[in-house]
Amino acid sequence: MTSSVPTDRSVERRLASFAKLGEVFGAIAAGTPWPGHASGTTRQEYDAFVSATQTAFHRNGWFTAENVLHALRAWSIALERTSLEQWLSAYPDLEKERSERTIGLIMAGNIPFVGLHDLVTVLLAGHRLRVKYASEDAGLTPALVALWSALAPDLAERITLVTGKLGEVDAVIATGSDNTARYFKHYFGHLPHIVRRNRTSVAVLDGSETEGELGALGEDLFRYFGLGCRNVGKVFLPQDFELDRLFKAIFPWKAVVEHGKYANNYDYHKALWLLDGVPLIENGFLLVKEDTALHSPVGSLFIERYHDRAAVEQRLETEQERIQCVVGHGHVPFGEAQSPALSDYADRVDTMAFLLAL
Repeated sequence: MTSSVPTDRSVERRLASFAKLGEVFGAIAAGTPWPGHASGTTRQEYDAFVSATQTAFHRNGWFTAENVLHALRAWSIALERTSLEQWLSAYPDLEKERSERTIGLIMAGNIPFVGLHDLVTVLLAGHRLRVKYASEDAGLTPALVALWSALAPDLAERITLVTGKLGEVDAVIATGSDNTARYFKHYFGHLPHIVRRNRTSVAVLDGSETEGELGALGEDLFRYFGLGCRNVGKVFLPQDFELDRLFKAIFPWKAVVEHGKYANNYDYHKALWLLDGVPLIENGFLLVKEDTALHSPVGSLFIERYHDRAAVEQRLETEQERIQCVVGHGHVPFGEAQSPALSDYADRVDTMAFLLAL
């Protein structure tokens, strides 16, 4: 699967194309009509992608227009030229010629554009892609590749979308559940690979948080209905922390329960836990349960009170293989869990370094 290095594989050219993609994302997220040919697209190409973002909800009820546009907005910031340059400055080997490889990419489908970081990284590294996207993708990945075909035809032609078997590849990047991870390891263990498993995120409160910080935590809790691995599903609280402070701060997110799928999860787990006699605290749109587990179901939040902050930090270190990120003072700022930098790799595995070493 190795081929000679194409003459047009300059990092600058690839970087510029992704910066242009970010500009288009930003325009669409802002609701801007087709901005003209300077955008690198025709009206038809631009409107086709806009339509895909607006109709994704019909194919995956979790992919509301608001959440799809939020993902585009976050990516428009991540793909700003200065952000790209800062990220790539850590990889001087990127400028060196290397053998071109074909990378198999198996995407998750839990939130909109969840596999875009891998797509960008593989193409910037100068490799080709065979992409198997999830059935929950709602057509966003094919729409993205079609948009790429307008903005950077030479990059888009390096992507092959597959619906059946992945086919012959030199390396694999796969994201899924703990169960599918075992499957991936079995089938692709003989190849260089990155296999990602279930992870969740947590928050640690120390009691000194402002109302604004607690309100921002709502973004980490409810964005994408809590389905992302960077969504906070567990909060560690000081023993004397008053939950009413948190409830008051996150009240602006109350409309989340008006979403049918979220409401079904909320009602199901409420009924299940009440039948089991589990003590609950609720505010009409979030079930709060004291639990030592890290993964809470959609519509709920696990809390755990603590006496010793150092013991919590030690716990987080011990369980780092199950935690994607930590929100709180000294960690990811409140409200920014779903806006990672390009260097914030999933599972803390440096994907770019992996690709450059092939």
